[in-house]
Amino acid sequence: MPTITHEIHINAPIHICFDLARNVDVHTETTAKTKEKAIAGVMTGLLENGDTVTWEAVHFGIKQRLTAKIIEMNRPHSFTDVMVKGAFHSFTHTHEFIESDTGTIMKDTFSYKSPLGFIGKIADRLFLERYMKNFIADRANELKRIAERKNHIAH
Repeated sequence: MPTITHEIHINAPIHICFDLARNVDVHTETTAKTKEKAIAGVMTGLLENGDTVTWEAVHFGIKQRLTAKIIEMNRPHSFTDVMVKGAFHSFTHTHEFIESDTGTIMKDTFSYKSPLGFIGKIADRLFLERYMKNFIADRANELKRIAERKNHIAH
């Protein structure tokens, strides 16, 4: 079961970063490359503990759907979502936010199990793990851009 960890420093307060990371509209903006959009469950605004959202996106040229559920929330320090239905066998994504002297460290920990057993493990090694690392890093960079712009406007 591969685990991807990504950390990024954001020059914005922890509560801004936390709320942006769980905002459905911001998620859509930060995943524009894959045309991700909410099609069921919570479709706009902030996700709360127990909420589900079904995303539709294009990955590897194929339109896919994935339903995730928020299973844990410790505002403004962390929240965790898990896949309820989708292309993976399973995944758990923990979002952590740590205050620093100059803003917030946002840490993503994404653990997943590919479908298709042995073939899935080969896919992980060949391309899927690298693809997911890039997807998480790209989304984090976009969230950083939005948070820092919002923080700059607030000052």
